[in-house]
Amino acid sequence: MVDEPTNSDNTPPDPPADNGAAGAPSPNGAADQPAGPAALDNKKWYVVKVQSGREESIKDAIERRVKIEGLQDYFGQIIIPVEKVTEMRNNKRVVKERKLYPGYLMVNVEFNDRILYLFRETSGVGDFVGGGLNKPPKPMEEHEVERLQQSQGIKEGVVPSKSRFDQGDRVKVKDGTFAGMEGEVKEVLEAKGALRVELTIFGRPVLVELEYWQVDYA
Repeated sequence: MVDEPTNSDNTPPDPPADNGAAGAPSPNGAADQPAGPAALDNKKWYVVKVQSGREESIKDAIERRVKIEGLQDYFGQIIIPVEKVTEMRNNKRVVKERKLYPGYLMVNVEFNDRILYLFRETSGVGDFVGGGLNKPPKPMEEHEVERLQQSQGIKEGVVPSKSRFDQGDRVKVKDGTFAGMEGEVKEVLEAKGALRVELTIFGRPVLVELEYWQVDYA
């Protein structure tokens, strides 16, 4: 019986020496391989109803469960929209944060059964707004997402647009619940792209917040 030659080293032979020739392939052929397609990002923004007063703890619980269950690929972030308000305490001006939408979270996720189950099984979470039995929720509109990100200062490169209105201007509401009513601009909120306008409702002055595009000069 003739012993067959064996190769105890299963590694492939060394490639030829690189003489610097243009277009020479790399040892592993990586240079000849086209880049793979970028992974699709199917995450969208949704509104989720939660127990009011527990927004922060519920947000933390969801983020913790996402890591434990390995669902990071389907999860982006959670935002609790806030605004800064100024109050007077003991004759001192104090700036604090106030929730814009108590009892709601804005979540950036890829909606699927696993994400839905995770949210529903987290204490204090109600449901995705607009969804129902066998009915997926409707994502937020693009302009709503833009406004949210801009107001919270999380959209890179966004410069708040300058208002063409000034404090004291008379304006007329052209869209929304108060369409047709006139009032006076009391405050310009450039960071939010909005105005605080004083309208007269049932004979009483009422401050309402309106976006630039909702009003025009009276």
